[in-house]
Amino acid sequence: MVRDHPAPTPGPTQEPSESALLVRRFLSRIGFYVFVVIVSAFFALPMLWLVFAPFDAHPTLAATPPSSPTLANFPDLLKDPYALPSLVNSVVLAAATMVLVVAAAAPAAYALSRVRIPGRDLLLYVLLLFSSVVTGTAAMVPLFLLVFDLGLINTYIGVVLVLAGGLTPAGIFILKDFVDSMPKSYEESARVFGAGSFQILRDIVLPYARPGLAVIAVWVVVNVWSNFLIPFILLRDPGMLPAAVVVYNFYTEGGQANLRLISSFGLLYSIPVVVMYLFVNRRYGFRFYGGIKG
Repeated sequence: MVRDHPAPTPGPTQEPSESALLVRRFLSRIGFYVFVVIVSAFFALPMLWLVFAPFDAHPTLAATPPSSPTLANFPDLLKDPYALPSLVNSVVLAAATMVLVVAAAAPAAYALSRVRIPGRDLLLYVLLLFSSVVTGTAAMVPLFLLVFDLGLINTYIGVVLVLAGGLTPAGIFILKDFVDSMPKSYEESARVFGAGSFQILRDIVLPYARPGLAVIAVWVVVNVWSNFLIPFILLRDPGMLPAAVVVYNFYTEGGQANLRLISSFGLLYSIPVVVMYLFVNRRYGFRFYGGIKG
């Protein structure tokens, strides 16, 4: 006669010991540090090349210290008549576009934040969608025809208007969030003392939204500084071209890159952006959120 043996009851689950938890935590921390080092190296190697190559008489694509240090690359670069003027042209285009976008986005963001109109949010998202989807490449033909009909080909005004038109919708969308965070009691107190809408915008809204204005200014300058297509299509005079276009002068007709000139020009090309970063970081510490900075 076969007897049924009761099924063995499972024993208590053993929890990992404290030493096992410490080892697991240590390994996860090591893995995180390795990941950070790999990602940092991925971004740091091009920067190291930009630091080393301009001072190498025979630079290569390797980010290594110069084998034969020299300063002769920079005098050779200055022999190009368009090298330094192109940097000035880039500064002019970036500054003009930044001023126009900030000047247009500030009152528009304030109006859209405070005035309740039907379909306001839909309008904002449509503007942002079209500014993101309809890029300069997709709209280049109609933009060129429009600028041509206005007689603004080979003028900075035409380039600035096209660049500002593409960046302003996103600038309005960004700045509106900063204006939304401002308490309405500030405006109500100003209206009690007889301040008008323009005075409130100038004396209350803009000082409050200075971090947001800094965000837009930096964002516009970076976008204009690296823009190649629009100036390349709309400008004809080589002396008016910005640095993003002139850098292609340092390639041969066969597409061979002159690393000596490209690296030297790249170093000069990056200096204004670094100066802007240091200035904004010193002024705002990159705390780009709404509210008054204490």
